[in-house]
Amino acid sequence: MPETNHEITLDSALGEEAVLATYRRMFAALARDSGAVVDDPVLVDIAETLFAAFAEAGEEWLTHEQMRHVCRAHPVELFENRLRVLKGLGAIREVFPKPNQLRYRASFTSVVGLMFIRRMMDDGGQSEMHRLLALEDLNVADPRTTMEEARASAQNLARAFRLWALELITLTGGTIEELREQAPKLWGTEEIARRAQSLHGTILNRWPDLDRTCTELRAAIYAYSDASRRAAGRLADSAGTTRNLTLLPAETWRTFAQTASKERLAAVLDGFVFDAPAPWHDPAAIVRAVDESPRPAPVHPTPPRSALPDPGPADSHDTGPAGLDRLASVAEGALGGRSTARLEELLTADGEWVSARRLLADLVSIDLRPESPYRLRWSDELTAAPGAEPAWLSHGVLERTGNDA
Repeated sequence: MPETNHEITLDSALGEEAVLATYRRMFAALARDSGAVVDDPVLVDIAETLFAAFAEAGEEWLTHEQMRHVCRAHPVELFENRLRVLKGLGAIREVFPKPNQLRYRASFTSVVGLMFIRRMMDDGGQSEMHRLLALEDLNVADPRTTMEEARASAQNLARAFRLWALELITLTGGTIEELREQAPKLWGTEEIARRAQSLHGTILNRWPDLDRTCTELRAAIYAYSDASRRAAGRLADSAGTTRNLTLLPAETWRTFAQTASKERLAAVLDGFVFDAPAPWHDPAAIVRAVDESPRPAPVHPTPPRSALPDPGPADSHDTGPAGLDRLASVAEGALGGRSTARLEELLTADGEWVSARRLLADLVSIDLRPESPYRLRWSDELTAAPGAEPAWLSHGVLERTGNDA
């Protein structure tokens, strides 16, 4: 019996109305009125602004005045029309269905639908196909999934891939401008085909009786892969050797030159100023101008270096025995007759960083001398005192080692 002749019951009517209500709320942001789609991006911006304001308001919801305040950048007539459409389609509803209701709330379905539409605008459905394949892969791997559910999943995917392949075939045979506009549909096609084939293998291994359905799915996947490769090949050829898709193809320039009028061709050069042709010059005048032109001064050569050995600065640091004796006297003065001394006490004794820096440099120098009997033993402790000097202080011990200890 045809579907149109089935008996209409209250349950079936309510179910159909629920489906229609979901569709209305989902696409309310794109509706200009109850029967037409918006033709002005500003209308979608008003819906997004309202949904963002409802999200920030939380359980306080929004009144009519508050909604008008967040959309104050748009004309009153435009805002009132959009609010009327969103209310009529269920995207914005009263918090409680009672008379004289002053506060309104936004429909979650409308927000999700607008997010879905934005993603479709960005990449032409690529991200949605990735999400769909990931969800279907989890569903068919679930032990609770039945064979009928797997059959419906495979049939839906086969239908989607066949329609996608037909669209790519149409783009391949159409104009290069349209193919470039739909270029996002060619991104990640190999990954989509690989995931779809993996899903096909999972369904076939788990339910071998679905071999005919899986055959249709596999054929649809192969058709999609072939169409995407042909479209990508034509797109790459149109880009030329530069592989820059932002440049206009040669077909566009040729078509413009053949179909444009003389006035439009001449308008391309509007705003450009060309210099008049230079007059003919006498060769003798050119030679004289070259002879009289100023010449740059020659670069002075670098003086040669002396072959004599360079002893270095006269006040260089003494690293001989005299220098070691001075460092030893500094270490003994710091120890004060003891075998060990705490480094943090030595560095804070004078109360100024200049003296502590000199002492620390001498102690580190004598610690690096292997022939000296003095060593620095550092610990992991670090003291930070912003008001003191020094502000950062590492802890350690200066000790005398060897026979002199």
